[in-house]
Amino acid sequence: MQRRRLIAVAAALVVASGCSAQSDDGPSAGSASSSAPESADGARQAVESYVQALNSRSVSGLISVGGVKDAAWSRKEADQILSERGGRGFTIKGVQTQQDMGPDVASVRLSVEDKSGKPLRETLTAVREKKAWHLVVFTNQPADQGKESASTDKSSS
Repeated sequence: MQRRRLIAVAAALVVASGCSAQSDDGPSAGSASSSAPESADGARQAVESYVQALNSRSVSGLISVGGVKDAAWSRKEADQILSERGGRGFTIKGVQTQQDMGPDVASVRLSVEDKSGKPLRETLTAVREKKAWHLVVFTNQPADQGKESASTDKSSS
């Protein structure tokens, strides 16, 4: 998970510096640029699964789209995400993907509208692992046993 966090930070920096966007507006628009349609389509499918999991308040759906283990920590975090955004009847209004750092990482800008017409915009990081795209929506994954977590604290020496 530390790798995902580092990728998310790096992707945010790349997005801030301005990369060329691949736009896929609306729920039925075609795929993005022909240079990476497979990547754009895979990231878009992950976004659609994410919105579906939110709408159906599906813990297992969020865990699947997040690409994390089904464990007590992930179920707890999925419950928290669903309590904040779940069951609102979101409709996708636009999806923009940017291939930030190669073919396996993308920033996704999602624009949705809930059933009452209230808009929501969210920027997510999509990561392809073993040919499957996942969204980095889980932030509290515990570190693997025996591995030390990376730190941004300054050394005291």
